[in-house]
Amino acid sequence: MAASFLATASGLSQATEHAQQRRGGRDVREETRQGARNTKQDCRAANQQSSSQCWQDKRRSKQHGRQAAREIRY
Repeated sequence: MAASFLATASGLSQATEHAQQRRGGRDVREETRQGARNTKQDCRAANQQSSSQCWQDKRRSKQHGRQAAREIRY
């Protein structure tokens, strides 16, 4: 009986840990999206690059954020 309780408790703590990792990954991606928007807006406001170059900057920002979220989750 005690062994089954311990197995259940460890499973719950592992599930909680995974949930926290997923939440951390979501938070990073959300911050990244806003940062990428700001990057593109700043780029277009400065008018220093073409629209496609601004788009590439935004894309790179989002890719870095996705990678950071993966590192948190896995």
